[in-house]
Amino acid sequence: MSADVLLIGTLALGGNPWLCLLIATMGNWLGGLTSYWLGRIGKWEWIERWLKVKEEKLLQQKKNIDRYGIWLALFTWLPIAGDLFAIALGFYKVNPWLSAIYMLIGRLGRFLVWIFLYLHFAKRFFPHIS
Repeated sequence: MSADVLLIGTLALGGNPWLCLLIATMGNWLGGLTSYWLGRIGKWEWIERWLKVKEEKLLQQKKNIDRYGIWLALFTWLPIAGDLFAIALGFYKVNPWLSAIYMLIGRLGRFLVWIFLYLHFAKRFFPHIS
């Protein structure tokens, strides 16, 4: 289930928005860091052997990672693509500390937007919510 759905559901059940923000951000961030470190322990030989990706393709992807670098970490919250970004950042050994900080910023921003939308529009669509 999407973290966004869980966050909105928890808020709708009366959860404290700031506590929900903290828990959702930290849990989602730790998941992203896990993806980063899974990528970090990956080896080119494994990718070629088990996923049948040729070295030329990996080098082409590395150029994209080198081009956008750390900025990709801000978008690791995106569905599907975000996990791939996190794994790629780890696989291509992008700075772990900066990756972690930018991932945290991106994920915090994501949940701040959801909480803002909920607090400002929930009563309009769900009048029974107090």
